[in-house]
Amino acid sequence: MNKIIGMGNALVDVLTILKSDRTLKEFDLPKGSMQLVSKEFSNRLLAGTLGLQRQQSSGGSAANTIHGLAHLGMETGFVGKIGKDNLGKFFVKDLKDNNITPVMFHGLEETGRSIALVSKDTERTMATYLGAAGDLHQEDIDSDIFKGYRYFHLEGYLVQNRSLIKKAVRVAKAHDLIISLDMATYNIVSENREFLVRLIREYVDILMANESEAEALTRKKANKALDAMADIAAVAVLKMGKDGSMAKRGKEKCKIGIEKVNSIDTTGAGDLYAAGFLYGYCHGQSLEVCGRIGSILGGHITEVIGAKMDKQKWTMVKEKVSEVFQA
Repeated sequence: MNKIIGMGNALVDVLTILKSDRTLKEFDLPKGSMQLVSKEFSNRLLAGTLGLQRQQSSGGSAANTIHGLAHLGMETGFVGKIGKDNLGKFFVKDLKDNNITPVMFHGLEETGRSIALVSKDTERTMATYLGAAGDLHQEDIDSDIFKGYRYFHLEGYLVQNRSLIKKAVRVAKAHDLIISLDMATYNIVSENREFLVRLIREYVDILMANESEAEALTRKKANKALDAMADIAAVAVLKMGKDGSMAKRGKEKCKIGIEKVNSIDTTGAGDLYAAGFLYGYCHGQSLEVCGRIGSILGGHITEVIGAKMDKQKWTMVKEKVSEVFQA
């Protein structure tokens, strides 16, 4: 049984291509960060970037990862909360269209949206209005959600609702699910460091982070950060962008190179790397193979604008994944 369910902020991504980083300075957004913003700020930012190239897609870190796993052929589900509006309908339809079982709750707020501002060097800066997504509560979580699933994937952004994430991992672990956690942006990790360390040590089996997130969690860099992560989780994965990735499980440790691609937008790269890594893990592959599959997905998603690849791109990606499996 290789079914996996994800839980995270159900957001609609509004991808905006910047002509310069002046917009970031105008709105006081630190480049490369993820800032939680009010509905009013989100509306002002949308108005202030109205003339720029823009596209809309379903998003949220865990949802992006689950989409990737669904495209690779795994049975998947997703838990989140949306508003009773057109964006919410759009989000659910997108899940169903991609063979993902929706476990969606409805809140009083509007469906959340994340404005992804993509700089010329492909770095993206996120301004996220959580809306209804932020109203997912521990009372929404019960054991029925996890029935029939073997794996549970969480995004670190949920740490801002501590009672929710604690209830979710506790119930999932009571049903013997293997739990993976992909860290949130470095500022959120820093603000919740002690809580995260306790949560990971007690419940998380697979821990993923990029370099800044890993440093915020462990207060160490590179190899030492990976070792520290592996001290609190059975499997530790360090995503290092253009320098590839590293993974550790007990005495098994490896460094994985990058996929050669023509990168234009890093949106979703970490999420799709996580999808590839988890796909390999769910199929009993070595850490090196898991990482190579992660690199394939995480690399090729940067060749498109946004965190979604079209059918033709996925066909090519799946062929590459099959080659890695057969090697």
